[in-house]
Amino acid sequence: MTSPDVAAPADWSARADEAARSVTRMFGQRLFFLPGTHIAAIERPSGRLKNLVRPWHYWWQAHYVDCLVDAGRRELARGARFDGGSHPSAGQLASRLVTGIRLRNFLTVVNNYYDDMAWLALSTLRLEKLAEATRKPGSRRHARIRKSLTLQFDSASTDDLGGGTFWSTKRDFKNTPATAPVALYYARTGNTAKAQALVDWLGAKLFDPAHGMYQDGLRIGSNGEVVLEAAIYTYNQGPVLGALLELGGQPNLERAAGLVDAVARHLTRSATLASGRTAAVLRGDGTGDGGLFTGILARYLALAAVDGRLSRHTRATAAALVIETAQALWEGRRAVDRAEPLARHGAQWVFSVFPESPAGQAYPAGAAVELSTQLQAWMVLEAAATVGDPAHGEPHSN
Repeated sequence: MTSPDVAAPADWSARADEAARSVTRMFGQRLFFLPGTHIAAIERPSGRLKNLVRPWHYWWQAHYVDCLVDAGRRELARGARFDGGSHPSAGQLASRLVTGIRLRNFLTVVNNYYDDMAWLALSTLRLEKLAEATRKPGSRRHARIRKSLTLQFDSASTDDLGGGTFWSTKRDFKNTPATAPVALYYARTGNTAKAQALVDWLGAKLFDPAHGMYQDGLRIGSNGEVVLEAAIYTYNQGPVLGALLELGGQPNLERAAGLVDAVARHLTRSATLASGRTAAVLRGDGTGDGGLFTGILARYLALAAVDGRLSRHTRATAAALVIETAQALWEGRRAVDRAEPLARHGAQWVFSVFPESPAGQAYPAGAAVELSTQLQAWMVLEAAATVGDPAHGEPHSN
C-alpha cells in the first residue's frame, strides 16, 4: 500500500489521470487490429485472441465511454491530454470505442438488454456534448444511435405492471436497473413527462420506505404472478438519484436528498485511512458486473454534491461519501512491478475491488485483473475530481 502525503490537498484531477492512464494502457486495444477502433479487454493479462472469445460485456464498455468522457472534460478544462500530447485525446478514444462497440456487437448498438442500451445512450449523449464543447461535433452518428436506442426504450416502457421499463427482450422483468437509466436518458433528452412517469413508478412500486432506497424489480412468473425482487444494490440508487436531480422540482429534490441520506446510512463500510482516521466509504459489490456498482453510485453522488438546489447537509454528505471512498481506493492501490505482464503497456497501478481493503489483497502480483473493478476505481476518482473542482462537472439541464 502506498502512503501519500495526506496532509497535502489532494489533486483529484491528477489522480483521476493516473487511473485513466492505467486503465487505458492495461486494457485498451484495437478491435480485430482495425484502425480507428478501440475496445477494452475484459481481463488482463490475456492475449487479443483470448479476449475475443470471452463473454461480451456490452455495458462495461458503455461505462468505459463514460469514463473517457470524464477525462475529456478535464482535458478541456486544463488544455492538456490525460496521457500526454503524443497519445489520442480521451474524446478521440471514446469515439473509437463507440465504433468498436458497434462492430463487436455485430454492426448494431441494439442488444437484448434495455439497461445495457440505456448506459450506452447516456454515455454517447455525454460524448456528443463533449464534442460540441471542443467544437468538433460528432455528428450524425450520435443522432442515429440516439434514434435507434430511443425506439428501443419506447418499446420497453409499457403500461404492463402499471409502468416502468422491461429489463430484457424476454419482457418478464421490470426493474430499477433498466427503468432508472432510461428515465435519466429521457430527462436529459427533453422528454420530461416520460422521465417523470418512470421515476414515479419506481417510487410507487420499488421504493422501500424502511431503508429509503429502491429495490431491484418486479418479475412476472410463468403463471402470471408478480414477484418482488427485494434486493437493494448500490448502483440502482445512482441513476435514480441522477434522474431526480435532472428533473428537479421540490418533490424530486426532496426524494434525492432522502436517497443520499439513506445511502450514507445503509450502503457504507468503515475504512481506516493512512492518517489513522476511520472513514465511512461506499460498499463494494465484488467482481464481475458487481465490480462497476460502487463507481456508478459515486458518479451520481458527485452530481448531488455540487448541486446548489440541495441543502448544505445533503451536499456535504454526498461529497464526503465520494471523497472518502476515493481516498481509500487511492491509498490502497498497488504499484505494478515492471516485470509483471500487466506492465507491458505502461500501466502503473491496480486498484482494489473493495475500498476498505488494499488492492494487494484482491489482486496480488500475478493475479488476473478484471476491467469492471478498475473502471469502478477510475469512476470514483473522476467523481472526486468533480467534487474537488465542480468546474469539471456537468450542471443539471433544468
